[in-house]
Amino acid sequence: MRKDDGDDLPDGIYVHAQHSNSDRRIMDTPGPSLRVYQLWKGNNKFCFNGRLIFGPDGKSLILTMSLIVVPVILFCAFVSSGLVHMYPHHIGNCIVAVAVVCAIYVVSLLFITASRDPGIIPRSLHPPEPEDDGYMSSMSSEWPGSQNGPPNVPPTKDVMVNGSIVKVKYCHTCMLYRPPRCSHCSICNNCVERFDHHCPWVGQCIGRRNYRFFFMFVISTAMLCIYVFAFCWVNIMKIMDANHCNLWSALLKSPVSGILILYTFGAAWFVGGLSGFHLYLICTNQTTYENFRYRYTIKMNPYNRGCFENIAEVFCSRIPPSKHNFGEKVKVDSVYTNSTISLGHPMSPEMPKTRYAIEMGKRHAVAAEDLEDLQSQIETVVGLDRLERCGTQQRHSNSNWDQKANWPSSPDIQMLAAEFGMEDGSTTSRQKIGGPNDLK
Repeated sequence: MRKDDGDDLPDGIYVHAQHSNSDRRIMDTPGPSLRVYQLWKGNNKFCFNGRLIFGPDGKSLILTMSLIVVPVILFCAFVSSGLVHMYPHHIGNCIVAVAVVCAIYVVSLLFITASRDPGIIPRSLHPPEPEDDGYMSSMSSEWPGSQNGPPNVPPTKDVMVNGSIVKVKYCHTCMLYRPPRCSHCSICNNCVERFDHHCPWVGQCIGRRNYRFFFMFVISTAMLCIYVFAFCWVNIMKIMDANHCNLWSALLKSPVSGILILYTFGAAWFVGGLSGFHLYLICTNQTTYENFRYRYTIKMNPYNRGCFENIAEVFCSRIPPSKHNFGEKVKVDSVYTNSTISLGHPMSPEMPKTRYAIEMGKRHAVAAEDLEDLQSQIETVVGLDRLERCGTQQRHSNSNWDQKANWPSSPDIQMLAAEFGMEDGSTTSRQKIGGPNDLK
């Protein structure tokens, strides 16, 4: 591969000026069809052919489910049995049924939040075009980090939002200007629309497409904790009345009730406080990221449209469809070619490992077929050169040697040798053999 003379390409970008037979065979061979999630550059994990997308820390989701399901099982097995006998039969069964239904509802919301696309912004194959070439060229040297990033791309850009100027940042990983309220998650390695935070309990980013389900999960978990906490206390009070004993004796008769009281009390404070905080964010139309970073309590929030409209935006607005079809089949060759050869634009800094492995595997397969032919042609050139030098007399060595030094190689030999990181045969022979006396 080489850089064409006269082409106005940035340093480090190379294109094929002339393809060898091996390259033609690689490009003409139809590649396997892979799905989008198999070529995904982020750190997400996929299930069921891309229908479900999870974060990289999937074990935290299992832990969170266990922290919800196990206490409910203990409540139904040990606490509710006493309530069924103390209350009329249908009332006691309703207490158990409500706990089970609430637990199923909470786990369903947790699973939807964790397995849904939070609003990932599609990556760009090359940096955006500068809007004003003269202005960009004059200011590019003053921007910090311009030497490491793509040229002529400023780190921020001003956009108008509800009559206010908002600065949006350029993402060097996704090679695009992030839309307003968008941020890049370093854990999932994606730019997420209306990014709120990356939740370690859910194991997924919380963004525009799953924030509603996340809030419903948090507030329903708080209600479930309060429900179990209350009926555990009811069970303890019934035991005290039935046995005419004190609190400590009642706890000894039903130790599971005491354990669940302590557990749900701590959990209710945590998820209850989180529910109140997010309710405040919804009423003021903020995200967790904006609340900690921009401090809209000090300056004006350009997204605040009033309490009722802010609530309606979260709960009543239509959730936009995903910008990705993770199960769609794509051709590896076409994707690889479009992403690796971008006329005049630097390549994305994170080339998928899968594409590289497939391309290199195909290249090695073709190279194995042509290896013997390549070696034989190079050895023929070197061998003829050596025989010619040995047969030349000493008095004619200087003149003949100059002629052989300029002996041209065939274009195919030069091109194949260049691909394998070698020079042409005549140059290699000159490096190894300094003159006729070296053959002795």
